Amino acid sequence: VQLQAFGGGLVQAGGSLKLSCVASGRTFIIMGWFRQAPGKERELVAAITSRVSTNYADSVKGRFTISRDNAKNAVYLQMNCLKPGDTAVYYCAADLSYSSGYHSHDYDYWGQGTQVTVSS
Repeated sequence: VQLQAFGGGLVQAGGSLKLSCVASGRTFIIMGWFRQAPGKERELVAAITSRVSTNYADSVKGRFTISRDNAKNAVYLQMNCLKPGDTAVYYCAADLSYSSGYHSHDYDYWGQGTQVTVSS
């Protein structure tokens, strides 16, 4: 099983980026995006189940949208109205079991991370 994330980069505040993550080997029940800023703990950004139920961190509600393509075994994160506080390494994650998806321990499989930097 392998998860490959891409799409990060440098963007000005107010701009947009779209992250993509493609999973190989299995069809996952839940897929999510986490982020970790320097000196901070890894935190959930958004999660989506195979039934297209979603959860978002309060800090990104209304700005970020998670989606998935089950045929491609892929999950996406559209990030709009980006703020400097969104700067972090973003990780995609996936698991074969249903859960809330809020916690990193809900996921057994992780991608390598992609850097998102938002300048002010």
